[in-house]
Amino acid sequence: MSNAKPWIANYPPETAPSLEYPRVPLTHFLEQSAAEFPDRPALYFMGRRITYRELLAMSYQFANALIKRGVKKGDRVAVMLPNTPQAVICYYGTLMAGGTVVMTNPLYTERELIHQLNDSGAETIITLDLLYSRVAAVKASTPLKRLIVTSVGDFLPFFKKILYPLVQKKQGDHPQITYGGDVEPFLSVLKESATNPVRPEVDPEKDIALLQYTGGTTGLAKGVMLTHRNLVANTLQCQAVMYKFVRGRERILAALPLFHVYGMTTVMNKGISIAAEIILVPKFNAKQILKLIDKTKPTLFPGAPTMYIGLINHPDLPKYDLSSITACVSGSAPLPVEVQRRFEELTGGRLVEGYGLTEASPVTHSNPIWGKRVNGSIGLPWPDTDCRIVDPATGEELPQGEIGELAVKGPQVMLGYWNRPEDTAAVLRDGWLLTGDMGYMDAAGYFYIVDRKKDMIIAGGYNIYPREVEEVLFEHPAVQEAAVIGVPDPYRGETVKAFIVLKEGAQVSEEELENHCRKRLAAYKIPRLYEFRKELPKTMVGKVLRRQLQEEEKKRSADQDQVKTS
Repeated sequence: MSNAKPWIANYPPETAPSLEYPRVPLTHFLEQSAAEFPDRPALYFMGRRITYRELLAMSYQFANALIKRGVKKGDRVAVMLPNTPQAVICYYGTLMAGGTVVMTNPLYTERELIHQLNDSGAETIITLDLLYSRVAAVKASTPLKRLIVTSVGDFLPFFKKILYPLVQKKQGDHPQITYGGDVEPFLSVLKESATNPVRPEVDPEKDIALLQYTGGTTGLAKGVMLTHRNLVANTLQCQAVMYKFVRGRERILAALPLFHVYGMTTVMNKGISIAAEIILVPKFNAKQILKLIDKTKPTLFPGAPTMYIGLINHPDLPKYDLSSITACVSGSAPLPVEVQRRFEELTGGRLVEGYGLTEASPVTHSNPIWGKRVNGSIGLPWPDTDCRIVDPATGEELPQGEIGELAVKGPQVMLGYWNRPEDTAAVLRDGWLLTGDMGYMDAAGYFYIVDRKKDMIIAGGYNIYPREVEEVLFEHPAVQEAAVIGVPDPYRGETVKAFIVLKEGAQVSEEELENHCRKRLAAYKIPRLYEFRKELPKTMVGKVLRRQLQEEEKKRSADQDQVKTS
C-alpha cells in the first residue's frame, strides 16, 4: 500500500518523484548564487538592497570573526534576531565557520532563554540592542561567554540610519549597552574581519547545521537536530515543487519569521538557492505588508492563514495592487477554503495548503501549485517522501481512507532530538517519523489532516476534530477567525466550545451560529458554548494556541469550583 505510492501518479510532469541531492553543505547555495548573480539584490530591507556578492562577503567576514573568537566545528551559536540582514549573515556565517545555528525566538522570556541556552550549550549569541537587557540578565545562568549586539539601524539606508536613533528615543527605546570584553558591536566585528572564503570540512549527513527548538507548548522545548543534508534536501524538494520559479528572477516576501523553520526553509534557504531577492519584514503589520507588496512586487509569498486573513479583511485593501504574487504556500495551521478563494480572487495568483513539522525541516506535503489541488487536503507528499497512516496504538499500517496517525520518511527527516534519546525513540522508528497528527489518505494519494492527536475532542464516545468545526464556522460571513477546543462536561465527558473573532463591524448571535452549524455538522459536533474575543492567542507564525485556550478554561473552571466550595 505505502509501496504503491498512489500520489506519484498525480505529480505534475515537471516534478520528478525522486531527486539528486549533492553532498554539499547548506552554504553551497549562497556561494553558487553569488557566483552566478553577483550583482543581483539578495536582500531588501526598508529601502536598502544588499547584493549576492555583498551578502557572501559579509557571511565570510562573520565566519572569520567567529573562528578568531574561538568558535570551533560543531559549536552552537545562538541567533536571536527578527527578519533583518544580520539574521541572514549570522546564519550563513555560523555555518561557514563550521558551527551549528541555534535559532532563538526574540519573544522568548528569560525562563525560555535560560532553558534553550543551557540545553544547547551555546556560548555565543547575536542579538538586537532592544533585547540586550533580557540576554544580559540570563548570562550568568547560562554557558554564554560572548554577546554580539546589533541594531535595526545598522543596515538601514543612509537617511533612515541617521533618523533611527531619534525615532528610538521618541519611542523610549534607547537601550544602554556597555561595550567591551565579551560584549561587542556587530558592525565592528564584521568590519575588522577578512572576507577570505571559509569552507570547513562538512559531512552533510552527520554534521548538524541547525538546532531548532520545538514543542514548547507541551512542556520544555526540545532541540531538533537538522543536518546539512536535511536542509539541502528540503530546499531542493521545494524547488522541484515550485518548478515555474526562475533562477535570478524571483522576489520572495519574508513575512514569516526566519527564526521559525518554515520561514527559514521556504523563504531564506529556498530564496537563496534560486538567487531570489528576499524582502525582509521584521514585524507583520497588514497595512505595511499591503504597501510593501504594492511597492516591491514580490512573486512568492509563503505565509500562514492568519496573514492572508489579515490582508483580505483590511479596509485599505482596494488601494493596493497585489497582482505580482504568482504563488503562495500556506502552512503552520489549516487554511480555510474561504480564505483561499478570496485571496486568489484578489491577487490572481495561486494559494495552496501545505504541511510540515520542525522534525522534517519542515515540509513534507503540499498541494500542487499548478496542478490538481484538493480543498481541505494538505496535498501530496513531496519527492522522495514516503508516507503512511498507522494505528496510533499498535503502529500497524491502516487501509486507505481510515483515520490514524501520519508517519513520514524521507531525506528531510531529522537525526533526532538533541541529548534526548528517549524522546527520539518515541517518534523515530526505523527512519519513520510519527508526526502526532491524525489524518487519512484518499485513493489518489492526497492526504488530509483531521487534527493533532492531542487536540481531538471525545464527546459522548464520538471523536470530534476541531478543524472540521472551525472550517464550518469560517464559512459564516461575520466570522474572521475561529478556534475550537474540548471543555469538560459532566454528562458527555467533553463538549465543544468555540472562540470567535468577528470581522470589523460585523455582528452575529450565538443562535445564528448554532443554526449555521446545524445545517452543516452532525448534532454531536455543534459547539455548545461560544466566547467572542477581540483576538486569539497565537504563536509567532500565526498558529492559534489551542493549548493556551485549554489552560485558560481549566483555570476558569478551577476558580469557579473554588468559589462554590468556599
